[in-house]
Amino acid sequence: MAIKRKVPGVRNYDGPAGGWGALKATATAVREQMDTLKAPLTLMRTNQPDGFDCPGCAWPDKEHKSTFQFCENGAKAVTWEATNKRVTPEFFANHPVSTLLHRSDYELEDLGRLTHPLVYDRGTDTYKPVEWETAFARIGEILRGLKPDQVEFYTSGRASNEAAYLYQLFAREYGTNNFPDCSNMCHEPTSVGLPRSIGMGKGSVSLEDFDDCELLLSIGHNPGTNHPRMMGTLHELSRRKVPIMVFNPLRERALERFADPQDMIEMATYGSTRIASTYLQVKAGGDAAAIKGVMKALLELEASVGKVIDYEFIEQHTNGFEALKADLLATEWPAIEFASGLLKADMEKVAAAYAKSNATIVTYGMGVTQHNEGTANVRLICDLLLLRGNIGKPGAGICPLRGHSNVQGNRTVGITEKPSSSFLEKIEAVLGFKPPAEHGHDAVQAMQAMIAGDSKALFCLGGNFAVALPDPAQCFPAMNQLDLSVHIGTKLNRTHLLVSKETYLFPCLGRTELDIQNGMRQSITVEDSMSMVHASAGKLMPASEFLRSEPAIVAGMANATLPDSKVPWLELAADYDKIRDLIEKTVPGFEAFNERIRVPGGFRMPLPATERIWMTPSGKAEFFVFPGLHEDKEVDGEDVLRLITLRSHDQYNTTIYALDDRYRGVFGRRDVLFMNPADLESRGLAHGDLVDIETVTQGRKMRYEKITAIEYKISAGSVGAYYPEANQLVPLDYIDVDSGTPSYKSVPVKVMRSEVN
Repeated sequence: MAIKRKVPGVRNYDGPAGGWGALKATATAVREQMDTLKAPLTLMRTNQPDGFDCPGCAWPDKEHKSTFQFCENGAKAVTWEATNKRVTPEFFANHPVSTLLHRSDYELEDLGRLTHPLVYDRGTDTYKPVEWETAFARIGEILRGLKPDQVEFYTSGRASNEAAYLYQLFAREYGTNNFPDCSNMCHEPTSVGLPRSIGMGKGSVSLEDFDDCELLLSIGHNPGTNHPRMMGTLHELSRRKVPIMVFNPLRERALERFADPQDMIEMATYGSTRIASTYLQVKAGGDAAAIKGVMKALLELEASVGKVIDYEFIEQHTNGFEALKADLLATEWPAIEFASGLLKADMEKVAAAYAKSNATIVTYGMGVTQHNEGTANVRLICDLLLLRGNIGKPGAGICPLRGHSNVQGNRTVGITEKPSSSFLEKIEAVLGFKPPAEHGHDAVQAMQAMIAGDSKALFCLGGNFAVALPDPAQCFPAMNQLDLSVHIGTKLNRTHLLVSKETYLFPCLGRTELDIQNGMRQSITVEDSMSMVHASAGKLMPASEFLRSEPAIVAGMANATLPDSKVPWLELAADYDKIRDLIEKTVPGFEAFNERIRVPGGFRMPLPATERIWMTPSGKAEFFVFPGLHEDKEVDGEDVLRLITLRSHDQYNTTIYALDDRYRGVFGRRDVLFMNPADLESRGLAHGDLVDIETVTQGRKMRYEKITAIEYKISAGSVGAYYPEANQLVPLDYIDVDSGTPSYKSVPVKVMRSEVN
């Protein structure tokens, strides 16, 4: 057996997820970003009833019995925001935008917190300080000269309910439903698919359901990095011998073994707990085939032993079972095995465990949704759960794992390009203006309109819009064509440097900081992945006296843009209770909003499907038939691989905290391509070779050149590269047509040896 060559920055990491490695990484984040005396107190306030909600992920808070309620990546998110580093007007005066563009994404955000409102000066190619009111007045002047549908209003999932609600009021009174948001790029298939299947666009489980579940199916997600507080729950499930069956193309360390930093015995003995009882490495893009295989095996079990399918539930609560059954029976096992990359025996093993379980939860992430059949994948998961009545009973249900801590709440309070007529009617009745009814742009459509020159202005309430989207070769130049771009954020990122004819950069308060309006301390609210709404209040002194809160910035722009507005913008920004009063009057489920968020832990939004009330046109849950097995038949071929874009462990969405990916054994670099050993060998390649990747789709050539191929435990036929660097291989129009979500997780590519100069 040949010995693998040594590759700089690539080495084996033997430790478990969590454990001492996590504590060391937390200490490093604290040392590099914050005062060592201030940091511990700040971290101890994270996810506490009288503290602030972690900006890192949307996993819910459990009862506050443990010493701390944050994880390694939560500590990185908090210290990254609460850093001592500052980016002042003096810095910008000495650093032209054209030179800053040469810095990496990591270097840009690591510069620190923005301190002053800024406007881009084309003559000097620098950002210069500007007075808030001067900026607002100019923005209003420009907007009044544009047609409303020429303006895009983008929202990041870190925005609070209060800021998001004011933002959508601003855009709708202005006259548009153009609301591209981060959900369009991740969980839009959930928001589209679940209402069709079970009548609501959210998950059906609570944190307490995990205490009662007997089987967990984990599909297409990496909790150790992307929703790390979930690891405590998985640790508890494993300790009480609940089977955890994983479907994922890569072997992810957090799904293999985990050491809980709060478990004194485990830490003292350098021990760890096995997480996955079964680990199935499905092909990228093979999720539909794998789920159909498990359902086909269930039907075969029913035929042989009986009492597997819950016919009583199906008869009373569902439509479409016979069509699903016919499709599954007609689908041949060899085709399922080929499309999924799994063996029939693997899927039969899952079906047997599922048939035995009286309460099953399915958790899933962007490995399910970011495909060009993402909506169909979500509906197939619903099919699987409905076969055994696993929605609407304790310990069971569907659990989409959201990323940003309030991406779900933003959608709840009105950030959608497809608003319901009932919501618009309530806005008109309560606020006194008639909002537009026509559907607006999602994220991809917004960028396409910008590329075409149809959209002239872009507002970004947080986020890194152009970098998060695919196809930077098209997206980046489109930003420069705009008449106006306005960015609200805490730190500098690349999108801020893709300047338009006029560009404003507004620094806002972070989640950790004290928010005083009109002499009163304010709280904001967020909604987690399990529909719990709770308050969050920072306590740190703001990074600069010139910062304003997101609601105050939105209200200031709206007030300057809409001289005859029906909305008391400045009054609302002075007291967030008044914003919540409006939310209560216009959004169902927020009754007694202000009273209920003052109760520690908050309250849960209504979820009809948990009571087996199906808000579908038929009044029943709907089975779905996925035709065939492949998500894109046209580009399958002998030499075609499927590219998965990945986040490193030192990363959260486009925010890169450092250049290590500890659990995957990559240190100090991001220019690697994870490949299966057999795929390397079949192409005459070896671990450490430089390769070029080329996208196999119709249209222009898209290449990522001179990237280092490394051997990794990834399913055959699949390759992985880091996001957002690999976005240059993802076509902007390669999307799930139902939801508009880009297919970041299954791009057809070819890999070839680089011609080294």
